[in-house]
Amino acid sequence: MKRAAALLLLLAAGGAQARDALGVYEGWGAFRDARPLRCFAIAEPVRSRGGKWRPFASVANWPVFGVRGQVHFRLSREKRAGAPITITVDDQRTSLIGSGADAWAPDKRVDAAIVAAIRSGRSMSISTVATGGGGFADTYRLKGAATAIDAAALGCVQRR
Repeated sequence: MKRAAALLLLLAAGGAQARDALGVYEGWGAFRDARPLRCFAIAEPVRSRGGKWRPFASVANWPVFGVRGQVHFRLSREKRAGAPITITVDDQRTSLIGSGADAWAPDKRVDAAIVAAIRSGRSMSISTVATGGGGFADTYRLKGAATAIDAAALGCVQRR
């Protein structure tokens, strides 16, 4: 319950736009923004050091742009330029691209593979090297992720 409240606070701070909560499933939430229509599943890492921003993992759908199942990660710290970023879901490793404090899949095929791994996985971590040196990893529990991803996808189904 405490994580659900924190998740709702994270999203409430996202701006003064129309946002509907579609549900909170374990540590993952599903939300819909009205304009432009965007639906997404989102979670915070298990532990986060207080910083300039709140890190998260998200899977988004943007129907107006034809985007479905796009992953985006806000890292807990800014990454060093040129440092590789790796996502590990259970024992599956994949390279991400990114800059600053953001990371994402290099293409739609990798998006789909990451989402499939998240849906069936137990834990996920995103690791890289911080700007000041030293490696770090943001770790997520995946319980509830598949349900939140499904709720977000259903939340963006176009009704005629």
